[in-house]
Amino acid sequence: MENQSGKNSAVVAVFTRHQDAENAVRKLAGGGFDMTHYSIVGQGYHSEEKVVGFYNIGDRIKFWGKNGAFWGGIWSLFFGGVFLTIPVIGPVMVLGHLAAMVVAAVEGAILIGGLSALGAALFSIGIPKDSVIQYEQAVKTDGYLVVAHGSPEEMARSKAILESSNPSRIDLHEDVKPQGSVHQHAPA
Repeated sequence: MENQSGKNSAVVAVFTRHQDAENAVRKLAGGGFDMTHYSIVGQGYHSEEKVVGFYNIGDRIKFWGKNGAFWGGIWSLFFGGVFLTIPVIGPVMVLGHLAAMVVAAVEGAILIGGLSALGAALFSIGIPKDSVIQYEQAVKTDGYLVVAHGSPEEMARSKAILESSNPSRIDLHEDVKPQGSVHQHAPA
């Protein structure tokens, strides 16, 4: 969907259960949305687990660990992903468009106003810093984020679908201004 207005919006839904997050992304994918505009973020595993990992063969990927079936089941809906440990937040899996931004933040050792690599990626698509801090906390406490950005019309439709999937919180950030590359330092 081409955004004629030049304006962008972003939607962030917070889920406490991975089943609800999975239902939400499946509804979006089934609704004909351009999944390159969507991401899902969550804890990769818990510290009491002994072995966590994943591997891929061609376009298929296998995860193991407590949430392995969840991550493996939705991997094909997204384009790319990254698993890394973010200080303070812990081990995090990011699937979708935010993955490349998180990697860029990590590789450049960029901290935007004290935010983590995840926070820097969210901030870079125009999410306000006060909201970013709340989303980081949600992930730290085992929540899942479904993040989308695009035209105001597409985001309004996305929000309606996400609302039907039992989020604990959902925010529509209108007229967001992407902050350019995560390599830019923003004021604290």
